[in-house]
Order: sequence, then structure tokens, then C-alpha cells
Amino acid sequence: RSKIGVQDFIIFNEGGLSSNYVVARFASGGSGDNIEIFGSAGDFNKTTSNLFRDPSAWYHFVFVMDATNLQARIYVNGVEATYSTNTNPSNADQNFNRAQEVNIGRATSNTQHFDGYLTEINFIDGQALTPSSFGETDAITGRWKAKAYSGTYGTNGFYLSFKDNTSTTTLGYDDAGSNDWTLNNFSVSSGAGNDSLVDSPTNYGTDTGLGGEVRGNYATLNPLAFRYAAGAPTFSNGNLQITTNSSIGSQYAFSSIGLPISGKLYYEVTISQIGTSTSVVGVADIQLFQNSNFSNAIGYLNGGQKNVNGTETSYGASWTTGDIIGVAVDTDSQTITFYKNNTSQGSLSFNCSGLFPNSQLGVSSASHIFNFGQRPFAYAAPAGFKCLCTQNLPQPTIQKPSTAMDAVTYTGTGASQSISSLGFSPDLVWIKGRSGATDHAIYDTTRGVQQDLGSNLTTDETTEAQGLTAFGANGFTIGTLAKINTSTATYVGWAWDESAINGLDIVSYTGNGTARTISHNLGVAPKMIIVKARTTASTDQGWPVYHASNTAAPETDYLLLSSDAATADLDTVWNDTAPTASVFSVGTGALVNTNNDTYIAYLFSEVEGFSKFGSYTGNGSSDGPFVWCGFRPALVISKNTGGTGNWTILDNQREGYNVDNDPLFPNLSNAEGTTDLFDFLSNGFKTRSTDSSVNTSGTNYIFAAFAEAPFKYARAR
Repeated sequence: RSKIGVQDFIIFNEGGLSSNYVVARFASGGSGDNIEIFGSAGDFNKTTSNLFRDPSAWYHFVFVMDATNLQARIYVNGVEATYSTNTNPSNADQNFNRAQEVNIGRATSNTQHFDGYLTEINFIDGQALTPSSFGETDAITGRWKAKAYSGTYGTNGFYLSFKDNTSTTTLGYDDAGSNDWTLNNFSVSSGAGNDSLVDSPTNYGTDTGLGGEVRGNYATLNPLAFRYAAGAPTFSNGNLQITTNSSIGSQYAFSSIGLPISGKLYYEVTISQIGTSTSVVGVADIQLFQNSNFSNAIGYLNGGQKNVNGTETSYGASWTTGDIIGVAVDTDSQTITFYKNNTSQGSLSFNCSGLFPNSQLGVSSASHIFNFGQRPFAYAAPAGFKCLCTQNLPQPTIQKPSTAMDAVTYTGTGASQSISSLGFSPDLVWIKGRSGATDHAIYDTTRGVQQDLGSNLTTDETTEAQGLTAFGANGFTIGTLAKINTSTATYVGWAWDESAINGLDIVSYTGNGTARTISHNLGVAPKMIIVKARTTASTDQGWPVYHASNTAAPETDYLLLSSDAATADLDTVWNDTAPTASVFSVGTGALVNTNNDTYIAYLFSEVEGFSKFGSYTGNGSSDGPFVWCGFRPALVISKNTGGTGNWTILDNQREGYNVDNDPLFPNLSNAEGTTDLFDFLSNGFKTRSTDSSVNTSGTNYIFAAFAEAPFKYARAR
């Protein structure tokens, strides 16, 4: 999708919208982000509860009209949607296949034209098929992916691959037969107006730097991540063009894909209109720009200067309307080179890994058009540089995240039962009751089975003979302990596999009351550390948390997982010393180092494409901040650091579709809430609530996120 939150975008329409019609579209009710199919005959209507508002990755939709069994169905990425309206046809005559005009992406009687990208369109006449005819689950990544349809199409069936874009006539060619299509308002001419791009839900091909070659999901501008002083900018041409709508202040746009930690990437920006104030092309950190902090950005200004971390100095030639700015980023050597109409302005040293291609546009209808390689470049990329496309992203260390971390739901039986749906043998299991108020239950292989801690409790570890009784090859076994296995109650378990590759180390130690270092096996500095006293000589202790994004000096501060309290400063916790690749430090404080008390520490490091530990600043709006992770999350834990506010934890299994990802609270025993907080996206998450637990204006929030799928393989959900 290119536009979200806008009603009535037609995907498929037969017979117009006056009489004897059928329509598949983004729904007119609510936000315009549901999918519905409905018709004039039989008054059938299927509208999804799911909201589809991820503009950064492909969806795979299958619409089924089964006239024989009087069923209509909608599948998304291989799974049938949930429905808020679920009225099936009352008779077989539903106008799906009559002698009348059929449109894709266009309505005949109004302006509900689809705004986005379409490819691989199959219409099967005479069969009601399932998604398995058109897609499959990849054995290596566990992700749904397209496959070639090998069946028959029927008399009126057709297949549009759009593979021949030499003319608008051949672009509408039916590869399955003779039902060719007429295109309206399409261009296949070279340059920024070309409507036929090589953006694809499938990664393949070789990139020689010419653009318009390699296939995959390409970067576009991200309409969920921009900044403006007044009057939101307009995104157009498949989110490859941004135009300012303000005469007050500059506006900023960011790409949907961040720069990887290694590789050489090239893209171009055509200056469609310069505007009346400073314009900039460069790379920047999304969060820093949202915070009006320019300390992690570099850009090439239209006056010829460069701006490095907010400081302007001389650099190269000025540029204006009609010029093409090329940007070559080498994240291996940490250099960036700007080009004006193919003339290098000089190489600059700058750490660009994890930053985003971006534009700052001057006021009064300034407009920039991006090309990340989904069409031919105006000028060939420098040797060895490639397009910003999923095919060219590095292979993640963990291709299938569910082999290292996963969430699982189950229903209590009141009798011993095995939870065996994980793809690994877990070393850390965290269980919480969903349907009732229960304490959290945390178990790990270092302390051993039956050894129970609760994140909402400050009490010592207890031995629960009927708690978690075994760690298995693909799950765990639980006894009859009420808080994890009451009959008919519902539960969720979050599980991790301990290894340096997975970014988890579990360390047990005994306090000695003296500031010291404690060894760990991550091989890199941890981004988050959670500590709990198991046995205490005096008073019970809470759960101190170190988080690398907590404050400007996180080693001096801590949060408590068991409390809603704001960040506290106490040098006796982490000894005012940042963790290293081999040790973490504890001071003399009772929270972490009382003499003879025993402690357990969970240390997490960041793994590209699998885990992310960062921060964002709330804006107090239901259109909240977008947070880049580089993957589609399976689990997000967050906390308000600047004031009182509960910890929140959301996952992809409870409800499991946007926006219904129900929260639980690590510091509370409460049953799961129903407040809709986040959208889980293919490349991160976006706050969709004004709730203070996730989005108070101007407040800093830290988060820990773990992946369902790396962005290289992720599909929108």
C-alpha cells in the first residue's frame, strides 16, 4: 500500500458500483484500512477485523467466492482473516463472472482508485482455491512466499505478471490466455513517471548498479515516519515523491528501509521543485530527527554546503530544480559520497550504518523524487554499489527467529501438560495468565526446574513442585500450579534459547557487598540487563534493569521491572560503569550485590534482524511514533522512563493482528488489557494510542523487541 487511513481503495471491481456489481476493496467503514468484499446480489459482505496499514512491505491477498457452498473468504499471507462483518452469499448469483466490465485498481463510477503496487494477479474461473495454490511457507525462513500457480484458469480466467513493460499494451498481456487488459493512465516511459517498476514480493536477480534490474521489496519513502512544522507533506507516485504543503517550516521524509550494517548502497533524488528555503539530501537517524536533534545526520545542502551533525561547512556545488543528486553510501568503510548530475562532490567519512536515506524540503511546494533502484538510474551507480532492496540486504544471522525466541498461547487444564509447539529447547520461559489476575512466573535452566520468580514480585525465589517441571526439546512441561495451569484459564508463554548467537546469556552469581565485575559470554556489550535476587539475607529486592537507551548515561541509572517508577539514579547499582563485551559491573547496593545473597541476571545483546533495544519519544497522538527495528516484531516490551507508568508487553500470538495486540504488564498481576497500543509492522512498530504507558507527549520510552521475521523476508501482516 502507498496510502493508509484513506477510505475506499478498489482492488477488484466488476460491474461498477451502480447495480449487479461485486467489489474487493479497502473498506469504507472506520479507518479505511480493513479489507471487504461485497456485492449487490445476495447482500453478502465480508469485512476484516484486521487492519492493513503497513506501507513498507507486500501483502498476499486471496479472495474466494465459492458459489457452490455459498461462502466468501479473504486470506492474507496464507491465513484466513478474522471478520467484523461476516455475511455470506445467500445465492450463487454474485456477479463475479458476468459479461460486464471488470476493473483492477479502478472504479468505473467514482474516484476510489487503488494507490499502491500490484503484481502477480491470478483470476481463476470455475474453482474455489486456497492460498496454497499461489504461495507456500519457506522451510528456511518460516515466512509465507509466492509461488507459481500451476493449475488451469478456466474460460474467463487470466494471469497478469506485468513482465513485459515495453508498452502499455503488452503490460496488460494475459500470460494464461487471451483475456488481455486495457491500461488507463499508465506510463512505461523512462524516468520518474514510469509506473511499471521492478519492486517485487520475491527476492531474486543480480544487481549491476544500473537500476531497474534486481527484484525484491524496494525502499520507498515511509509515510509513517516523517516530520513537519505545519501542514503534513504529500506522498505520491508510490511513495517515491514527497511535496511540502507548508509555507511555515521545512519537512522531512525518511526511507522505509534503513541502511544495513555492511554493504554499498546507491540511490538518486531528482529535484522536482527546489522550494524557497534550504533543502537537504542525506542520511539521518529517524528518532533524532523526531526529537529535533541533528547529532546523527549528514546531508548535502542545495547551497553546496554539507551539514554534519548539525554543523554546516563548505562542500561542493549548489543544486536546484531539475538536478539529480546521487548518494553512494559505503557502510563497510563508513563513507558517503554525494553526486550532482553524476559529478562527485567528494567522499565524506561518517558512520551511516542503521541510518536512513532522507530529505529535508524547503517550504512552498518543494518536491523531491526518489529512486532506490526500482527503475533505471539516471546515472549508473559507482562500481560495486547496489540498490536499496531486500535482495541486497545481508543475510541475517538468524533467518528463522522462531528457532531462538517465540511466544506460545495455551489453555490451562488443571492437570500436568506439555507445551510442545516451540522450534527449540528453551532456556528461559516467562509465563503469564491472560484471562485472570495471576503473578508472573519465570523459569530458566540455570536455576533449574520448579524454581519460580515473578516479575511483579519482590519476594525470594520459591520452589514450586507443580510449576514448570521440565524443559523439553520443543517446549516445556507444567504441573498443576494455579497461576500457570488453572483449568479453562488462558495463558501465554514467552521463551528464549540461550546462546551468544541469539543474544542471551543467563548468569548466576553470589553477592559479596563489594563493587566488582561479573563475567558473561555474549562476546559484545549487552544492551539490556535484568537482575533479581533469588535469596535474600534481609529484605526482599526488586528487579533492577539496565537499558542502553535509558538515559544519556545509562550506567548511572536503573529501572525496576517490578515497579511503575521512573528511572532512578543510584551509583551503587551498576557502579557507574558501562558493561563491556566480557563483563558487567555491580556496585555495593542491595539490589544487585548484598553479601551472601544469590542473584540471577538475564543479559541481552542486539542481534541484527532479530533483536533491537532502543528508545522513542512519545507525541501524545493516536498517530504515534514509528519505531524502526529492522524486522517484524514477535514481542515488544516498553517502559516510560521519565515518570510513573506500567511496563507493557505485547506479542504476535494474542489476537495477533493489528491493532488487536493486547497488553500485559510485567509489574502487575492484572489480566491482559484490551487497549490497542501498537501496530506490528514488517520493519518495526508504530504506536496507535495516547495511553501514557506508551505515548505521553515528550516522554522518553525504552523498548526491547524480538523478531518474528527479519525485514529481508518479512511480508506485511
